[in-house]
Amino acid sequence: MYQCEDLLKGLSYECIRGSLDKNISEVVYDSRKITKDCLFICICGYNMDGHSFAFEAAQKGAAVLVVQKDVELPKESDVTVIRVENTRYAMAFISAAYFGHPADRMKIIGITGTKGKTTTTYLIKSILESAGYKVGLVGTIETIIGEKHIPARNTTPESFVLQQYFREMADEGCEIVVMEVASQGLKLHRTQGFTFEIGIFTNLEPDHIGPNEHADFEEYQACKGLLFKQCRHGIVNIDDVHMEAVVKGHTCDLETYGFDSNADLYADDLKLINKPGELGVDFHVRGKMDFRVEVPTPGRFSVYNALTAIAVCRHFDVEIPKIQAALLKAHVKGRIEMVPVSDQFTLLIDYAHNAMSLESLLTTLREYNPGRLVCLFGCGGNRSKLRRYEMGEVSGKLADLTIITSDNPRFEEPLDIMADIKIGMAKTDGKYVEICDRKEAIAYAIAHGQPGDIIVLAGKGHEDYQEIKGVKYPMDERDLIADILKKRKGRV
Repeated sequence: MYQCEDLLKGLSYECIRGSLDKNISEVVYDSRKITKDCLFICICGYNMDGHSFAFEAAQKGAAVLVVQKDVELPKESDVTVIRVENTRYAMAFISAAYFGHPADRMKIIGITGTKGKTTTTYLIKSILESAGYKVGLVGTIETIIGEKHIPARNTTPESFVLQQYFREMADEGCEIVVMEVASQGLKLHRTQGFTFEIGIFTNLEPDHIGPNEHADFEEYQACKGLLFKQCRHGIVNIDDVHMEAVVKGHTCDLETYGFDSNADLYADDLKLINKPGELGVDFHVRGKMDFRVEVPTPGRFSVYNALTAIAVCRHFDVEIPKIQAALLKAHVKGRIEMVPVSDQFTLLIDYAHNAMSLESLLTTLREYNPGRLVCLFGCGGNRSKLRRYEMGEVSGKLADLTIITSDNPRFEEPLDIMADIKIGMAKTDGKYVEICDRKEAIAYAIAHGQPGDIIVLAGKGHEDYQEIKGVKYPMDERDLIADILKKRKGRV
């Protein structure tokens, strides 16, 4: 049992009904999990408001309710009501106390930015583990606790879930946790209740603006900046034009990285590595460190990701040879992931699923002077048609051949989605073919691969399913490729 007052430490609150002298059996924010003697936090969600379940919670014997607005209660109930300014903010502190403040036992590294978060978390984890640290990870793809891999629902989980993960990580012996920090997570106070050891800013471009996300770019930018009021050390990209605005009002010390020689850590003498089936970069790290490094993924953004990881690992005294070795073998599923198919051309899988990420990817690959740049992609159903037009236009302009196919059609017809993509394609003189079945489309791309080609399978990345009419069917592009190659070999 927990004492109510102990769970509320560090919070500004008012007890508007009942007594604080209550024993709490557990903390709950999901109305379906209300139990006798629990503390129920009434969260205002996008589709459901927990305050509407206050009456039910009292009837079921909840000991304490935490609210931010008036609620209706049974007259005979002795439930205690705690009023706070924001129940999501309160939940973060209550959850931290409930799980015994596990983050205080570890060094938490948080990464925010529009692009690069996922790849960078895995790079940091890989390097630190090579140096002997035990590292937990929380991100877009999954949460990793020891040998356990938990598929992610949100980039940054609700504060209660996050603190639960921290508890498990601490019990597992983790010394460091590296996590993606989404702007939405910061906006909804999911990362309150503890202090990050290091906060990282990668870059900022317009994204996640719309209903249930951010009202405008200014809010998006401001939410990213919240990280630098919740960390001890900040590591930021000096080359990004929004850097100064993002760190405005920061309460941490700052250091910088980038290509600018004024940065504390910067990349110099960049060279592209281009072999069939292998694309990468080689560069010199200068500033507070001095060594050469090779990364087996292409482009300037790969340099930024590597620099970020190096800047973090410098704080943990990782030896240079371990950094070099770890970066050389680090791979992230679905993020510019090379798949061996032929010694004549290069095939890769990437999660690029909007116009901005697709343009960045294709522009990067263009620098490698491919014989042809082939882009295979579809678009998700029940999502903005504008995204389809934009992606069609981007691929039409930058790829030599576009293979339009299906992604996650959800409750739409795949051919209707493909028709929308062609509207964007029509603004260009780009060549394209249409193959609705994604496996057949991939088989076509492989069968028609030419020497020097770079073939991109965009949109699915790490996903291992295809969502059709509300059902997620197993579909991993790596498995599709393996099956295609097996059948091709059988025909030889």
